[in-house]
Amino acid sequence: MSLHLTFSKMHGLGNDFVIIDTINQAWSELTVSQRQFITDRQRGIGCDQLLLVESATQQNVDFKYRIFNADGGEVSQCGNGARCFARFVFEQGLTTKTEVAVETASGIMTLTLKEDGKVVTVNMGEPRFTPADIPFEQDQQADVYALGLDNGDEIALGALSMGNPHAVSIVDNIEKVDVSMLGSMIECHQRFPERVNAGFMQIITENEIKLRVFERGSGETQACGSGACAAVVSGIQRGLLANEVKVHLTGGDLDIVWQGEQTPVWMTGTATHVFDGEIAWATIGKH
Repeated sequence: MSLHLTFSKMHGLGNDFVIIDTINQAWSELTVSQRQFITDRQRGIGCDQLLLVESATQQNVDFKYRIFNADGGEVSQCGNGARCFARFVFEQGLTTKTEVAVETASGIMTLTLKEDGKVVTVNMGEPRFTPADIPFEQDQQADVYALGLDNGDEIALGALSMGNPHAVSIVDNIEKVDVSMLGSMIECHQRFPERVNAGFMQIITENEIKLRVFERGSGETQACGSGACAAVVSGIQRGLLANEVKVHLTGGDLDIVWQGEQTPVWMTGTATHVFDGEIAWATIGKH
């Protein structure tokens, strides 16, 4: 095995990733502690999520796409990561296609590169609302649920899956929300058995919102692609948003389009390459 592991650092609106090509270099599956080391900003490389490019296991699919949060746990979906994934495989010469199909734990995603790969549109698939599919412990499906918090407060939120679970609450002023406190309580709430991404949405107009997201396993990030999709879908369900919405996140903007139930959500935004590097396997192996 090579003594070093090569990687790229990329970000989608400030939601940053370490991306590793496991196809064209010697590779050994990482332990949870090794993933935590790579994502650690003080002792490792540092990122919100670790993304792996693997060989496809299904026909008519180009790659397999795996995602690990900063806590080392594997998750099913990451929209900002998907855009970076598309730019990575194109720029690294792993494909010459500007439209690639990738398999994820939540299904097949189609990624389309535009403007020399700097802008990517992602077919995020159809949202799922049945509580068991999220998963969310609730008897009846509804557009809005009441959730009792540990501090005694109650919060109204929409709950759905975009391949990963999301809870979306509407706030008057996004800047005045204690995202860390509320997000951590919602993320680990017992009614979400696999934890949940907590989104806080301020509606500006029917075509424009502001959003902050506390991601499970990572905390608040500068942007969350699947969270932006979930927020728009929840807002449309509640009759508050139009079918095309610009989402302002801390790290930048995403354009989200959803035409209603049984149709996929489309997300468009930038993907930025920061630098390439390598790290010694021996260093990773100590963790």
